[in-house]
Amino acid sequence: MNEADGISQHYERASLVEQLRAVLVKSGLGEKQLSVKDLAPLDQFHSRGLAATVELAKALPITEATRVVDIGSGLGGPSRYLAETYGCTVQGVDLSQSFVDAANFLAGRSGLASKVSYRHGNALTLPFAADAFDLAWTQHVAMNIADRAALYGEASRVLRPGGHFAIFDVIAVSGEPLHFPVPWASGPEISFLVTADEMRAALEDQGFRVASWIDSTEAGIHWFLQREAERAQSSVPPVLALGAVMGPAFGQATVNLRRNLEEGRAALVQVICEKV
Repeated sequence: MNEADGISQHYERASLVEQLRAVLVKSGLGEKQLSVKDLAPLDQFHSRGLAATVELAKALPITEATRVVDIGSGLGGPSRYLAETYGCTVQGVDLSQSFVDAANFLAGRSGLASKVSYRHGNALTLPFAADAFDLAWTQHVAMNIADRAALYGEASRVLRPGGHFAIFDVIAVSGEPLHFPVPWASGPEISFLVTADEMRAALEDQGFRVASWIDSTEAGIHWFLQREAERAQSSVPPVLALGAVMGPAFGQATVNLRRNLEEGRAALVQVICEKV
Protein backbone atom coordinates (compact mmCIF):
# COMPACT_ATOMS: atom_id res chain seq x y z
CA MET A 1 0.00 0.00 0.00
CA ASN A 2 1.41 3.41 -0.98
CA GLU A 3 1.27 6.54 1.17
CA ALA A 4 -1.79 8.05 -0.54
CA ASP A 5 -3.73 4.78 -0.24
CA GLY A 6 -2.89 4.52 3.45
CA ILE A 7 -4.06 8.08 4.10
CA SER A 8 -7.28 7.54 2.14
CA GLN A 9 -7.97 4.36 4.09
CA HIS A 10 -7.54 6.24 7.38
CA TYR A 11 -10.03 8.97 6.48
CA GLU A 12 -12.54 7.47 4.03
CA ARG A 13 -16.01 6.83 5.44
CA ALA A 14 -18.79 4.97 3.68
CA SER A 15 -22.12 6.82 3.32
CA LEU A 16 -20.74 9.86 5.14
CA VAL A 17 -23.30 12.33 3.80
CA GLU A 18 -26.17 10.10 4.92
CA GLN A 19 -24.47 9.71 8.30
CA LEU A 20 -24.19 13.48 8.66
CA ARG A 21 -27.85 13.95 7.76
CA ALA A 22 -28.80 11.56 10.56
CA VAL A 23 -26.47 13.27 13.04
CA LEU A 24 -27.91 16.70 12.21
CA VAL A 25 -31.46 15.45 12.73
CA LYS A 26 -30.53 13.76 16.01
CA SER A 27 -28.83 16.92 17.26
CA GLY A 28 -31.96 18.99 16.60
CA LEU A 29 -30.62 20.89 13.61
CA GLY A 30 -32.93 19.14 11.16
CA GLU A 31 -33.22 21.00 7.86
CA LYS A 32 -32.42 24.50 9.16
CA GLN A 33 -29.72 26.56 7.49
CA LEU A 34 -26.54 25.86 9.43
CA SER A 35 -24.03 28.37 10.74
CA VAL A 36 -20.34 28.09 11.53
CA LYS A 37 -21.24 28.03 15.22
CA ASP A 38 -23.71 25.17 14.69
CA LEU A 39 -21.14 22.97 12.97
CA ALA A 40 -17.99 23.90 14.92
CA PRO A 41 -18.02 20.79 17.17
CA LEU A 42 -18.11 18.61 14.05
CA ASP A 43 -16.17 20.18 11.20
CA GLN A 44 -13.07 21.84 12.72
CA PHE A 45 -10.80 18.79 12.39
CA HIS A 46 -7.72 20.08 14.24
CA SER A 47 -6.44 20.90 17.72
CA ARG A 48 -8.22 23.79 19.47
CA GLY A 49 -11.11 23.63 17.00
CA LEU A 50 -12.74 26.86 15.87
CA ALA A 51 -10.52 29.01 18.12
CA ALA A 52 -7.43 27.98 16.13
CA THR A 53 -9.17 28.83 12.86
CA VAL A 54 -10.25 32.25 14.15
CA GLU A 55 -6.74 33.10 15.39
CA LEU A 56 -5.11 32.04 12.12
CA ALA A 57 -7.57 34.09 10.07
CA LYS A 58 -7.07 37.20 12.22
CA ALA A 59 -3.35 37.10 11.45
CA LEU A 60 -4.04 37.51 7.71
CA PRO A 61 -5.20 40.33 5.40
CA ILE A 62 -8.44 38.65 4.22
CA THR A 63 -11.11 40.63 2.32
CA GLU A 64 -14.06 39.78 0.06
CA ALA A 65 -11.67 39.83 -2.90
CA THR A 66 -9.29 37.24 -1.42
CA ARG A 67 -9.05 33.97 -3.36
CA VAL A 68 -8.29 31.10 -0.97
CA VAL A 69 -7.23 27.50 -1.53
CA ASP A 70 -7.80 25.22 1.47
CA ILE A 71 -5.33 22.34 1.09
CA GLY A 72 -6.61 19.27 2.89
CA SER A 73 -10.00 20.84 3.46
CA GLY A 74 -11.56 17.89 5.31
CA LEU A 75 -15.19 18.51 6.25
CA GLY A 76 -14.78 22.16 5.27
CA GLY A 77 -15.20 23.94 8.59
CA PRO A 78 -12.32 26.42 8.20
CA SER A 79 -13.22 27.33 4.61
CA ARG A 80 -16.85 27.96 5.54
CA TYR A 81 -15.71 30.10 8.47
CA LEU A 82 -13.58 32.21 6.10
CA ALA A 83 -16.41 32.61 3.59
CA GLU A 84 -19.07 33.40 6.21
CA THR A 85 -16.85 35.81 8.16
CA TYR A 86 -14.95 37.62 5.41
CA GLY A 87 -17.04 37.04 2.29
CA CYS A 88 -14.07 35.59 0.40
CA THR A 89 -14.21 32.68 -2.05
CA VAL A 90 -12.57 29.38 -1.10
CA GLN A 91 -11.68 26.31 -3.13
CA GLY A 92 -11.05 23.23 -1.01
CA VAL A 93 -9.18 20.13 -2.10
CA ASP A 94 -8.93 16.84 -0.21
CA LEU A 95 -7.62 13.33 -0.82
CA SER A 96 -10.76 11.73 0.68
CA GLN A 97 -13.71 11.65 -1.71
CA SER A 98 -16.16 11.04 1.14
CA PHE A 99 -14.90 14.17 2.92
CA VAL A 100 -15.22 16.17 -0.32
CA ASP A 101 -18.82 15.02 -0.73
CA ALA A 102 -19.56 15.81 2.92
CA ALA A 103 -17.97 19.26 2.70
CA ASN A 104 -20.05 20.15 -0.38
CA PHE A 105 -23.18 18.87 1.40
CA LEU A 106 -22.46 21.03 4.46
CA ALA A 107 -21.70 24.05 2.26
CA GLY A 108 -25.14 23.71 0.73
CA ARG A 109 -26.78 23.32 4.14
CA SER A 110 -24.92 26.46 5.27
CA GLY A 111 -26.03 28.59 2.31
CA LEU A 112 -22.41 29.02 1.25
CA ALA A 113 -22.26 26.95 -1.95
CA SER A 114 -21.69 30.12 -4.00
CA LYS A 115 -18.63 30.98 -1.92
CA VAL A 116 -17.02 27.62 -1.17
CA SER A 117 -16.60 24.43 -3.17
CA TYR A 118 -14.57 21.26 -2.76
CA ARG A 119 -12.93 18.82 -5.13
CA HIS A 120 -11.02 15.59 -4.89
CA GLY A 121 -7.27 15.96 -5.37
CA ASN A 122 -3.78 15.41 -4.04
CA ALA A 123 -1.95 18.17 -2.17
CA LEU A 124 1.24 17.20 -4.03
CA THR A 125 -0.33 17.82 -7.46
CA LEU A 126 -2.93 20.52 -6.92
CA PRO A 127 -5.47 20.79 -9.76
CA PHE A 128 -5.10 24.56 -10.13
CA ALA A 129 -3.20 26.98 -12.35
CA ALA A 130 -0.12 28.88 -11.21
CA ASP A 131 -0.70 32.18 -9.37
CA ALA A 132 -4.43 31.37 -8.98
CA PHE A 133 -4.80 32.29 -5.30
CA ASP A 134 -4.00 35.06 -2.81
CA LEU A 135 -3.99 32.75 0.23
CA ALA A 136 -3.12 29.09 0.71
CA TRP A 137 -4.50 27.62 3.94
CA THR A 138 -3.77 24.32 5.68
CA GLN A 139 -4.54 23.05 9.19
CA HIS A 140 -3.31 19.68 10.49
CA VAL A 141 -2.55 18.24 7.06
CA ALA A 142 1.22 18.09 6.61
CA MET A 143 1.60 15.46 9.34
CA ASN A 144 0.38 12.91 6.76
CA ILE A 145 2.79 14.05 4.04
CA ALA A 146 6.37 12.81 3.80
CA ASP A 147 7.35 14.98 0.82
CA ARG A 148 7.29 18.46 2.33
CA ALA A 149 9.16 19.91 -0.64
CA ALA A 150 6.31 18.85 -2.94
CA LEU A 151 3.62 20.09 -0.55
CA TYR A 152 5.16 23.49 0.00
CA GLY A 153 6.22 23.70 -3.64
CA GLU A 154 2.63 23.22 -4.80
CA ALA A 155 1.38 25.82 -2.32
CA SER A 156 3.96 28.23 -3.71
CA ARG A 157 3.08 27.44 -7.32
CA VAL A 158 -0.63 28.21 -6.97
CA LEU A 159 -0.03 31.41 -4.98
CA ARG A 160 0.53 34.77 -6.62
CA PRO A 161 3.75 36.61 -5.71
CA GLY A 162 3.20 38.28 -2.35
CA GLY A 163 0.47 35.81 -1.46
CA HIS A 164 0.30 34.24 1.99
CA PHE A 165 0.55 30.65 3.18
CA ALA A 166 -1.25 30.05 6.50
CA ILE A 167 -0.36 26.89 8.45
CA PHE A 168 -1.48 25.30 11.71
CA ASP A 169 0.31 22.00 12.21
CA VAL A 170 1.81 19.45 14.55
CA ILE A 171 5.62 19.19 14.54
CA ALA A 172 8.20 16.86 16.08
CA VAL A 173 10.19 18.00 19.10
CA SER A 174 12.25 15.43 20.97
CA GLY A 175 12.66 12.65 18.46
CA GLU A 176 10.88 10.29 20.86
CA PRO A 177 8.22 8.13 19.16
CA LEU A 178 4.62 9.24 19.39
CA HIS A 179 1.91 7.51 21.35
CA PHE A 180 -0.45 6.06 18.74
CA PRO A 181 -3.17 6.23 17.58
CA VAL A 182 -3.36 9.97 16.96
CA PRO A 183 -6.11 11.77 15.01
CA TRP A 184 -4.18 11.65 11.72
CA ALA A 185 -2.75 8.13 11.96
CA SER A 186 -3.33 4.82 13.68
CA GLY A 187 0.40 4.08 13.47
CA PRO A 188 3.70 5.49 12.23
CA GLU A 189 3.20 4.32 8.62
CA ILE A 190 1.34 7.50 7.60
CA SER A 191 2.70 9.93 10.22
CA PHE A 192 5.53 12.20 9.05
CA LEU A 193 6.28 14.92 11.59
CA VAL A 194 9.27 17.20 11.05
CA THR A 195 11.05 19.52 13.46
CA ALA A 196 10.63 23.28 13.49
CA ASP A 197 14.02 23.75 11.84
CA GLU A 198 13.21 21.21 9.14
CA MET A 199 9.83 22.80 8.47
CA ARG A 200 11.25 26.31 8.26
CA ALA A 201 14.04 25.19 5.92
CA ALA A 202 11.57 23.35 3.66
CA LEU A 203 9.36 26.44 3.43
CA GLU A 204 12.26 28.74 2.62
CA ASP A 205 13.55 26.31 -0.01
CA GLN A 206 10.22 26.66 -1.83
CA GLY A 207 10.34 30.45 -1.96
CA PHE A 208 8.56 31.42 1.25
CA ARG A 209 9.57 34.01 3.83
CA VAL A 210 8.40 33.12 7.33
CA ALA A 211 6.59 36.20 8.63
CA SER A 212 5.21 34.77 11.89
CA TRP A 213 5.88 31.65 13.95
CA ILE A 214 3.81 31.07 17.11
CA ASP A 215 4.02 28.08 19.44
CA SER A 216 0.46 27.07 20.37
CA THR A 217 1.34 23.96 22.37
CA GLU A 218 0.28 25.14 25.83
CA ALA A 219 -3.01 26.47 24.51
CA GLY A 220 -3.55 23.12 22.80
CA ILE A 221 -2.89 21.12 25.96
CA HIS A 222 -5.33 23.30 27.91
CA TRP A 223 -7.99 22.83 25.20
CA PHE A 224 -7.61 19.06 25.21
CA LEU A 225 -7.80 18.90 29.02
CA GLN A 226 -10.98 20.98 28.98
CA ARG A 227 -12.57 18.65 26.44
CA GLU A 228 -11.58 15.58 28.44
CA ALA A 229 -13.10 17.11 31.59
CA GLU A 230 -16.34 17.88 29.75
CA ARG A 231 -16.57 14.30 28.45
CA ALA A 232 -15.94 12.92 31.95
CA GLN A 233 -18.85 14.95 33.33
CA SER A 234 -21.27 13.76 30.66
CA SER A 235 -22.98 10.38 30.81
CA VAL A 236 -23.49 10.27 27.04
CA PRO A 237 -21.14 11.34 24.23
CA PRO A 238 -22.12 14.47 22.27
CA VAL A 239 -24.09 13.82 19.09
CA LEU A 240 -22.44 16.53 17.03
CA ALA A 241 -18.72 15.76 17.33
CA LEU A 242 -15.83 14.48 15.26
CA GLY A 243 -16.14 11.12 16.97
CA ALA A 244 -19.43 10.70 15.10
CA VAL A 245 -17.41 10.72 11.86
CA MET A 246 -14.12 9.14 12.89
CA GLY A 247 -15.49 6.41 15.13
CA PRO A 248 -15.10 5.31 18.76
CA ALA A 249 -11.28 5.18 18.65
CA PHE A 250 -11.10 8.91 18.00
CA GLY A 251 -11.40 9.75 21.70
CA GLN A 252 -8.25 7.81 22.56
CA ALA A 253 -6.47 9.37 19.58
CA THR A 254 -7.10 12.88 20.94
CA VAL A 255 -5.96 11.83 24.43
CA ASN A 256 -2.75 10.50 22.90
CA LEU A 257 -2.16 13.75 21.03
CA ARG A 258 -2.50 15.65 24.31
CA ARG A 259 0.00 13.25 25.95
CA ASN A 260 2.44 13.73 23.08
CA LEU A 261 2.22 17.51 23.55
CA GLU A 262 2.60 17.30 27.33
CA GLU A 263 5.60 14.97 27.11
CA GLY A 264 7.43 17.12 24.56
CA ARG A 265 7.17 14.55 21.78
CA ALA A 266 5.22 16.97 19.59
CA ALA A 267 4.22 20.63 19.46
CA LEU A 268 1.64 22.86 17.78
CA VAL A 269 2.69 25.79 15.60
CA GLN A 270 0.85 28.57 13.79
CA VAL A 271 2.92 29.84 10.88
CA ILE A 272 2.31 32.65 8.39
CA CYS A 273 4.53 32.79 5.30
CA GLU A 274 4.72 35.13 2.31
CA LYS A 275 5.63 34.03 -1.21
CA VAL A 276 8.61 36.11 -2.27
